[in-house]
Amino acid sequence: MKLWLVRHAQPLVESGVCYGALDVAADAAATLQAARSLAQALPEGVPLVSSPLQRCELMALTLYGLRPDLTYKTDVRLTEMNFGCFEGQRWDAMPRQALDDWTADFWHHRFGGAQSVAEFMAQVASVWDEVRLGPQHQVWITHAGVIRAAHLLAHGVRQVQHAAQWPLDAPGFGQWSVLNVALAPATLANSDDRVSK
Repeated sequence: MKLWLVRHAQPLVESGVCYGALDVAADAAATLQAARSLAQALPEGVPLVSSPLQRCELMALTLYGLRPDLTYKTDVRLTEMNFGCFEGQRWDAMPRQALDDWTADFWHHRFGGAQSVAEFMAQVASVWDEVRLGPQHQVWITHAGVIRAAHLLAHGVRQVQHAAQWPLDAPGFGQWSVLNVALAPATLANSDDRVSK
């Protein structure tokens, strides 16, 4: 099956500001432009699953308006990582010690006090595992961190010990990537059973 990983359009926030789980709006014109491109690329009837944050939900609703054949729901597990007390602060103004602590224990440290990378990966993995149970294509309208986590999961990586192991690449604002997702073994077995009968 195919999984479309769509990043929200340009957020209305100053460049260099940490806005992970912060519910900031996205540029409406950029969202419409991205939704129009995506509407031409998606197969008929594919389900949309969106982060509930408004920058993603605007994309989902705009796309749904262009393609009413699609189904749509939100899932809080597609929300970006929560950086706690550092949400809304400039990255270049954060305490050096806080960044060093996170780098030293990248997997377990709760940078900002809210969520660790381990907790965030588990959050994304729970949605990923559900997708692998069904053969239907799906679209996630989400955030760069979720997309990076999904790419790790697609390569069988469920744990990263060092910050250098975390992917840097992600689609640009309003862009997407497509993963070919291998179905879970139980699903393949059930599929084979149905074919043989």
